[in-house]
Amino acid sequence: MLRKVTAALLGLALSAGAATAQDTTIKFTLGWKTQGSDAAFFYAKDNGFFKEEGLNVVIDQGEGSGATVTRVMSGAYDAGFGDVNAIIQNASTKPQEAPVMVYMMWNQPPFAIVAKKTSGINTIKDFEGHTLGGAQGTPTTRLLPVFTRKNGLDGEKIKISNMAPNLQEPMLIKGDIDAALVFNITSYFNLVLNRQDPDKDFKWFSFGEYGLDLYSNGVMVSRKLIASNPKAVAGLVRAINKGAIAVAKDQNAGMKAALNYDNLINAEVEKRRLQYSFEKLIVSAEMKEIGIGDIKDDRMTRAIGIVVEGYQLARAPTPAEVFSREFLPPRAERELVYTAN
Repeated sequence: MLRKVTAALLGLALSAGAATAQDTTIKFTLGWKTQGSDAAFFYAKDNGFFKEEGLNVVIDQGEGSGATVTRVMSGAYDAGFGDVNAIIQNASTKPQEAPVMVYMMWNQPPFAIVAKKTSGINTIKDFEGHTLGGAQGTPTTRLLPVFTRKNGLDGEKIKISNMAPNLQEPMLIKGDIDAALVFNITSYFNLVLNRQDPDKDFKWFSFGEYGLDLYSNGVMVSRKLIASNPKAVAGLVRAINKGAIAVAKDQNAGMKAALNYDNLINAEVEKRRLQYSFEKLIVSAEMKEIGIGDIKDDRMTRAIGIVVEGYQLARAPTPAEVFSREFLPPRAERELVYTAN
């Protein structure tokens, strides 16, 4: 009897091992270092959502949401969380190599200008005659000329001081610059970590509220993966969608998963960042209408036009070259309701 039980257990172990061996491995890059706003991915992994889809998703830290595109294009990664505007840039010149966004998460753009309330900048017209600190190559800095043209500002009267991204908030706090060209979800918490009150002492000007109605970060995959294993792409999207919806209801569970991935993060700050991502970037009137993950093609067409102008691209890709809804779960399964807790 003991021999039979042992043999049966061994058989189960072998069959489980065989199932694991058959899982499709997807190398996935985050947009940056571990942050609370990435909780949906960690939650999906911890709760077996990827496993249910026959996937072994290996999650690595990133080097910037724009760098996600180059990481995927190089073949080093199959998928990742990154900026759709970087896809637009690459799709303009390398349409057969650029990744495709398959699940839009940040429905609203994080591109913003932040100023100290004591700087005298109360409206965007006040940027004239002041110094703005910007990191070269970042979307906020690159798109500033479009911002100024759309809003009738005199760009000649706005001084730009070039600096490394990590110097923007310290120089803003010291008063060496009057405002900074930033990603709000990064800068807000850099100020928090510098013992500042980003709401009380600073004023925020979001590009999305001043004519640059851009989409932002989401899940992108390589064209190679789409061609070779569309079933895996659909499974990846389904699992992340389930993770995002679950974390929207329970941020503590999301943070538990994030800490399981990286126990060195500042849990208090990263929980605030997670909630900020829902409140400022994910939840919007459009998202409530069409569900998380999808886009509106006419809005994407306008967004592409803004990026083409800002980056002086020779060709405007079509929305279909940049985004595919082919792998999205049905609308009823993408109903995200956010409750802060």
